[in-house]
Amino acid sequence: MTGRETVVVTGFGPFRQFLVNPSWRAAQGLESVGLGEQVDVYIKELPVSYVKTQQIIAEIWKTLKPKFAVHLGIARGSSVVMLEQTGNNSGYRDKDVCGLCPEGHCCTDKGPERLCSVINMRAVSKQFKKAGMDVIYSGDAGRYLCDFAYYCSLDHGQGRAALIHLPTSGGLASADTLVPLLQTVIQTMLGQLVDPSLTV
Repeated sequence: MTGRETVVVTGFGPFRQFLVNPSWRAAQGLESVGLGEQVDVYIKELPVSYVKTQQIIAEIWKTLKPKFAVHLGIARGSSVVMLEQTGNNSGYRDKDVCGLCPEGHCCTDKGPERLCSVINMRAVSKQFKKAGMDVIYSGDAGRYLCDFAYYCSLDHGQGRAALIHLPTSGGLASADTLVPLLQTVIQTMLGQLVDPSLTV
């Protein structure tokens, strides 16, 4: 990337038994370690609320105009890092912490059913799997707040976003192990953003 660029990293707020959401802790860790000398990392906590998440993501893209946005969420029971390729517009029937679902169970009534990241997540995951890291590709982000946030961000950012589902069990659930891995994964994505041939 040329010149200083802003990369937004979001994590989620409290959710069920997670009084401090591991995704927010990981975002704070990434702010501490950074993503390189030319990258300004801006972190934001998203409440587990459809309405508030939609508002915050729209505001992020409008005011900060980031080069890229990375949304971190948790996959309960998982022991691997999952790179999500696609955000879904409809099917949001699970209630948020406010007891609400989005109107029409969708992100927007005018949007396409699926939006994809400009990053080739399959290629990124392959690169890390070759190095023996537990990073996998996923084509289904789950139709809850993570997926909802991802679709909204892909819509506002013309595809310049990523959703990474984080493990809650196993060795990678430790922030000391997870944050350095996430740092490298995101830097790989940013490299691909500049030169798509880097991870293909």
